[in-house]
Amino acid sequence: MPTSIRKGQAPEPATREVFFERYHARFMDPAFDSERDAIDRLAAIAFEAYTEGRKAPVTRKAGPGFADPDYDLSQEWYDAHEALRLAQERWESSASPSRVLIVNGSPRNDGTCPGEISKTWRMSNMVREEVEKAGMQADLLDLSLVTSDYDRHIHPCKGCVSTAMPLCHWPCSCYPNHADGQVNDWMFEIYERWVSAHGVIILAPTHWYQSPSVLKQMIDRLVCADGGNPDPTTTQGKKAKLAKEIEQKGWDFPKHIAGRAYGVVVHGDVAGVEVHRRNLTDWLDWMGLIDAGALSRLDRYLGYYEPYWNSHDALDKDEDLQQETRNVALAVVRAVTLLREGKLSTPDEAVKPPRPK
Repeated sequence: MPTSIRKGQAPEPATREVFFERYHARFMDPAFDSERDAIDRLAAIAFEAYTEGRKAPVTRKAGPGFADPDYDLSQEWYDAHEALRLAQERWESSASPSRVLIVNGSPRNDGTCPGEISKTWRMSNMVREEVEKAGMQADLLDLSLVTSDYDRHIHPCKGCVSTAMPLCHWPCSCYPNHADGQVNDWMFEIYERWVSAHGVIILAPTHWYQSPSVLKQMIDRLVCADGGNPDPTTTQGKKAKLAKEIEQKGWDFPKHIAGRAYGVVVHGDVAGVEVHRRNLTDWLDWMGLIDAGALSRLDRYLGYYEPYWNSHDALDKDEDLQQETRNVALAVVRAVTLLREGKLSTPDEAVKPPRPK
């Protein structure tokens, strides 16, 4: 029997007064005072879009290759979809250069409040050096830009998959949501960089036993890469009932970024590095990525129970940790080479799980 759609949690829409108050908060600077009338006019237009729910105001017909060619798809989503298709083609081509995505998972940089670069950034550049020495392309993704770039966001995952897997689109179609002002989402670019990579190395400090918030938000938004629906027309956008019916009939949970090699570098100063490293490696295993061996999975304490103020000096002195970090890169480089030569695969590659999810 089909299940029901449970309702009753969402609050009432914002009133005009509340909406205008929030909209005007962006323009608190007295420099905007001479344009208050213009800002009021823009707020009125934005409120109309909000009340009408114009999430994707610019659309195009889905066209050939989609279940419903006449469905009006978001132009922004379609452009991202095409970028991922082309990136996957390049990844599969033996003529394309080997590429390693290096993810700096620290939120700290010297362009914002801390006023100093992170140790993770320094370690990421050690990894980059080794990848480039091996003749591969190094793509350094610095997630700290979320904390320092103007209006750059990784918006939070909305959990569509928990309603039904086919409701979670690949790439994510939850954003941008122009009606709610949820724009400038970085994930479309980040998806393309993951798909383009033959290897991935994640480096991160440990924050309260877990990944830093910027890294965790990217991880959550990558859920669509593991089982996501590449055709939003099948669910007519975000129609929960249709998605539930599709999954009820059977869903194959496609792994869109499986087959990349990976390495992980986790560091901390007091506790939690082992748990954090395992969380990351278990997640990457689940996504179908292939670990590059024991030396590619590193967790270490840097300046164990020492002060924060001189922690960069501790990294300078810990030459063994520096080399272990470089070894992660060397292991991933080797794994990428073997993968592309067809000499490395997972032993359980052909085994079908009885409960795919």
